[in-house]
Amino acid sequence: MSTDIERVTGAAVPALDAGVTAFIEASKAPNTRKAYASDWAYFEAWCKARGEPSLPASPSTMARYVTALADTHKPATLQRRLASISVAHQAAGFASPAGAPLVRATMQGIRRTVGVSQRQAAPLLVEHVRQAICLSGDTLRDVRDNAVILLGLAGAFRRSELTALDVSDLQFREQGVIVTLRRSKTNQDGDSETLDIGHGSHDATCPVRALRRWLDAAGIEAGPVFRAFEIDGGLSPRRLNDRAVARVVKAAAKRIGLTPEQFSGHSLRAGFVTQGYREGIAEGDIMRHTRHKSRAVMGKYRREGERFLTNLSAKVGL
Repeated sequence: MSTDIERVTGAAVPALDAGVTAFIEASKAPNTRKAYASDWAYFEAWCKARGEPSLPASPSTMARYVTALADTHKPATLQRRLASISVAHQAAGFASPAGAPLVRATMQGIRRTVGVSQRQAAPLLVEHVRQAICLSGDTLRDVRDNAVILLGLAGAFRRSELTALDVSDLQFREQGVIVTLRRSKTNQDGDSETLDIGHGSHDATCPVRALRRWLDAAGIEAGPVFRAFEIDGGLSPRRLNDRAVARVVKAAAKRIGLTPEQFSGHSLRAGFVTQGYREGIAEGDIMRHTRHKSRAVMGKYRREGERFLTNLSAKVGL
């Protein structure tokens, strides 16, 4: 049976001890491995259709590849494709052609021509959440969705962090709940982090009460915190996937008259940061809570959070 390494590289990898292979495959998060495999399969098919070798690929092949995709793919997506192809080459023992001057110059030209701006998911703010919770139903699915939204916003969680939570990761205290994150996008080494989620000011939008309400209503005492529902409406033992988080957020946005296409699972994390800046919370406190490492990354949230705080049109007398 082929390993993930072989599927990503498209070539046989020298036989390794089973333990070594397992550690190599565990060096990347599951979603990252899936992205690598998908990107590589696409590139391999593109090369095959044109009669060009994919492994090793030449810099000219790589340059033509990104040029062919430039009209339909964002520069950031192309960069990820190049990274996946590089991983495949390195794993198979070949030098990566992605760093060749020809490929770098082609990507620079694409960025200048197409631009590097990306559509950012709109933040789901507290005012939105209050309205959405008020208009939600009282089914078990509604209870789950409300808990996903409220805990996701309060903890500035990534979708993958929310869906990975197990009951054993929760410690309920009088002041709130301590959430243990076993692994995250910025923590791939398995060193656990803890996050304190305090009680909200209002019962209807309190993330701790919403979480407790969901666990009690669903009768969940162990295993995944957030779970899917079967086709017949029954609760499944299966863990909720990250795409479902996006659907929950989009449904909440639609319920209050917002354009759902503007929102995604990331809207919860973006909502916390944006709301934090609006409320004047110190940037350092926001970053400690969100686990952001770079202040530069916070700039886009800061700009959104500070919009219209000062009405310069009025100040100049208009």
